[in-house]
Amino acid sequence: MRPPIASLVVLLLVVAALTVIGLDGIHAERVPQAVLNGEQQIAADTALSVRTPIDVEASTIRRTAAAYPATSTSTPATALKALTSARKPVLGRVLLDAHTGKLLAAGGRPVPLAGVDAARLTSGHGAIPPRLMTSGGTRQLLYFAKVTLPAQQDANQDQYQAPSRTERQWLLVVSEALPALTTYGDGRTAELLDASGTVLATTVHGTASPAAAGSGLSAAAARAAHGSGSDTDASGSLLGAATGSRRTVAGWAQVASATGPGETDDLGLVVLTSRAVPATNTAADYSGFALEAAGALAVVALLLGMALYFSVQQPLLRLYLSAGRLARGATGDGTAASAELSRPVPVHGFGELARIGRALDSLRGQLLGESGPQEFPARRGPGYRALAVVGVVVVACWSMPMIFVLNRADIATAVPAPVLADQQARTEIATNRVRQSLGRSYTDLSEAAASLPGRSRAAQTEVLRKSLADHKQYRSLYLLDRSGAITLRVGGTPLRTLVHVPHDGGITTVNTSGRIPAIAAYAQVRAGKGKAPAAGMVLFGEIDVQALNSILPRPKLGSVWVTDRDDRVLAASVGYRAFQSLPDSGLTRLARATQGAPGTTGTATSAVHNTSSGPSVDSAAPLAQSGPTARLGWHVVTAEPAAALQIPAVQAEQYTMLAGILGLAVGAACLGWLHVVVIRPLRAVAVLVERLAGGDRRTVLHPVNHDEIGSVTRSLELVRQALAERDRAARSGHAAGPSRSLRENTLQR
Repeated sequence: MRPPIASLVVLLLVVAALTVIGLDGIHAERVPQAVLNGEQQIAADTALSVRTPIDVEASTIRRTAAAYPATSTSTPATALKALTSARKPVLGRVLLDAHTGKLLAAGGRPVPLAGVDAARLTSGHGAIPPRLMTSGGTRQLLYFAKVTLPAQQDANQDQYQAPSRTERQWLLVVSEALPALTTYGDGRTAELLDASGTVLATTVHGTASPAAAGSGLSAAAARAAHGSGSDTDASGSLLGAATGSRRTVAGWAQVASATGPGETDDLGLVVLTSRAVPATNTAADYSGFALEAAGALAVVALLLGMALYFSVQQPLLRLYLSAGRLARGATGDGTAASAELSRPVPVHGFGELARIGRALDSLRGQLLGESGPQEFPARRGPGYRALAVVGVVVVACWSMPMIFVLNRADIATAVPAPVLADQQARTEIATNRVRQSLGRSYTDLSEAAASLPGRSRAAQTEVLRKSLADHKQYRSLYLLDRSGAITLRVGGTPLRTLVHVPHDGGITTVNTSGRIPAIAAYAQVRAGKGKAPAAGMVLFGEIDVQALNSILPRPKLGSVWVTDRDDRVLAASVGYRAFQSLPDSGLTRLARATQGAPGTTGTATSAVHNTSSGPSVDSAAPLAQSGPTARLGWHVVTAEPAAALQIPAVQAEQYTMLAGILGLAVGAACLGWLHVVVIRPLRAVAVLVERLAGGDRRTVLHPVNHDEIGSVTRSLELVRQALAERDRAARSGHAAGPSRSLRENTLQR
């Protein structure tokens, strides 16, 4: 019985200590940590938006060079034109001899080739990463690709030597401007820095505060990125200067791969975002509340421990001693046994212990022959089970207010306005990321469609197979004729249920139900040169929804969904069923609120909703702006629990609720433990001992536990055996008496 009581007191005191430790560390600063974390994540999202087009452009240039149908008669000029004619953002391009570095052909603006060693770059077997170079005072990106030509006879060999053929290799170098830097959130400034902290590009959304563009932040961000060591995708936050009641908050992130070696790891680019936010003047200190709550729980723990000690533990120990004394008196002989039975059994406590005590005293009288079996009343007062229930109620009186009443965060004021604005800005960045991904899918499909006219069926099949292999986002490519029938297919079985044939190009969904939503890009295929698209076919590329799902998750952004115009889920960062509704009606209303007037793209919006798990910071943004997604009417919706954003009011609520839950769990568990190992066995023993005192000598008392109650049970079994033996002896003597009298009367006659 000691472990449950001791555990109850100790664990409740531990919960009290944890309450002090948890709540004492929450302080409201002038700039909440959630605002700093939000700016850091915005910088990381912006860095991803810069890295993605660089990765795509590098892989596209290499893929184009690898697919170039070079022949032994190809000239550098014609090859350079064919390789870069479709590259619109190209500033300059050159072809170099891979072995000598000699310039073979050039076009566009001059390409800065200082430090470019063609032989060394082409000597390796891996891809050549882009480089950051300076030309005319501006920074440019150089992309590299190897162009391999068929082997031809060496023109320098001696005419008497055996003919030998050597393989030619060219190095394509393309210079392009840095990717466009886009920022979201009113008053936010974004800068692209090189490794030395020099600003390469700047963009401002709305009107930025002058304090938000201080030069000191650029140098500090470059130093922090340089000090991150091997963590290539490192990010962080900075605090800038204060202007009146506003303080500049900055975030920085390296433009590097987060999943291993990438194209941008060696560029040394850093994204810096900054924004002036209002500094809070309200000081929130929860240490006083923590001490009061912990003190109240400590008092509850000590009172419960004392109550259980004096009402259960001590009486049970005395009962244990009395039962042992009674057993020794029942089994012993002589004066010692009489002495053990001569002392009355004291009745201690209440409930089951009092019942057992009274029954033991009745058994003592029966052993002495002073009384016979005694019946006990069926109706009894409250027992120790009621005491355990009262103990749980007492703990609940402390826990329930902690769980449901105290330190409750007001959803209207708990989440700072900058945090809500950051969630909206990050949702817009996620929307732009989805829009760019779908746009690239459409562009890739359009290029494949443009290469199909005039080819044989086998050649078209080969083009589609190569496109499917080069673009992993597609799960199936197929051609539709004007009747809606599939005439050519590569990849998986199409998921389409729509059979109409569109007369334009773009992005659409080709099914309206099922387990997997089928998002597809489509482009017209002309029947031949100079013919209208209507005379040809339509190329569809079904996009693997997993490829779309993979670009949605971002740290601290929460759950992300892509919904159609009817607010049905098409893709998500968490598990979902195709075409299901959003998990909360508040999210659905938020998505519908982004819709603008007919013909407009709509605007992003955000709000704080109170859910079953606490406040949630939610936002929605329309996907349609321009390009192939303009007519979709889709939305991107995000929801981040406020508890994950390090907001003081929400943290205090969570810690308070956790303390209440722990206190209630500890109280219920320990008192339940006491009920199992002490109270329930006591109730069973009380019933058995009352039956024994009432004359039941046949029911054997088996000790179940090896503890105080088990010892009491063993003592009672000895008493039962002694009483049963005495009863048998008494019955034997009563039966022998009449037979002896009958024999004596017979002799007298």
